[in-house]
Amino acid sequence: MNNATILVTGATGKTGSATAESLLLNGSLVRALARKQDERTDRLQALGAEVVFGDFHDLDTIRAALAGVKGAYFCYPPQGTHLVEATVNFAIAARDAGVETVVNMSQITARENAPSPLSRQHWMSERVLDWAGVGAVHIAATFFVENLFMFGAKSISEQGMLYLPYGDDRHAPVSAGDLAAVIATILINPEPHLGKRYVITGPALLSISEMATALSEVLGQSIEYVDLPREAWAEALEGVPGMSPSLITHLGHVADDHKNGVFREQNNLVQTITGSPAESFSESILRLSEAFGLHSRAT
Repeated sequence: MNNATILVTGATGKTGSATAESLLLNGSLVRALARKQDERTDRLQALGAEVVFGDFHDLDTIRAALAGVKGAYFCYPPQGTHLVEATVNFAIAARDAGVETVVNMSQITARENAPSPLSRQHWMSERVLDWAGVGAVHIAATFFVENLFMFGAKSISEQGMLYLPYGDDRHAPVSAGDLAAVIATILINPEPHLGKRYVITGPALLSISEMATALSEVLGQSIEYVDLPREAWAEALEGVPGMSPSLITHLGHVADDHKNGVFREQNNLVQTITGSPAESFSESILRLSEAFGLHSRAT
């Protein structure tokens, strides 16, 4: 799709911005959809993206964003509470515009009987895009490795403690950059992937205790994992900027899913799809630690 415009929604988010940059580096024509102008949209514009503004719940702005587009990345913010409505708007506009491929950011927990309302909405949204006939490809991501640092950097730095309610089960954390590479690869050459649902993981299954050990080794300090009760986790999240009540509820159910083994999957699809290996957890620590205010004491 190098000669066709590709729309990237959520263009100022973790995967959206990285997807836009990856496509631009490949020479693709990129239209980046955001809610408002800020330094992140200015940066995308400077890199060569056409930046437009709109709202998933305003069908007219979504129609305008999709005009002339052949491929699109659909990524709804987790703080939102009307994912299915947003997906319907996007599907209508994409079908009417003749969009041939929509890569949809879903999640590994999306299923019909999920206890989380947001996870069930992701499952329904997958079905809506399938029925729309817009070449849907679903990315069912496991935990972003960036989220571990977002939730844990402060307590690691100040206390040498990592507080999470995930029990002893394992998942294979994946970087936003690797997800973006998968999304961009599919949008550039969609044909082999149409109709697929990919669970995208990092390269190794790890418990949070094992992650704490890896953090200790790389950062050169003792870091201990404390398995919080779900209720204490919800209370702690109430003071975090951007945490809506619905998102806190979702994260509580996600914690239960993790304890019940829903996240216990690992594959090499990042390498299979992109041709490059996924970032290891140790590599992620080195890349993210300074950005999150963590500095290695290892010698």
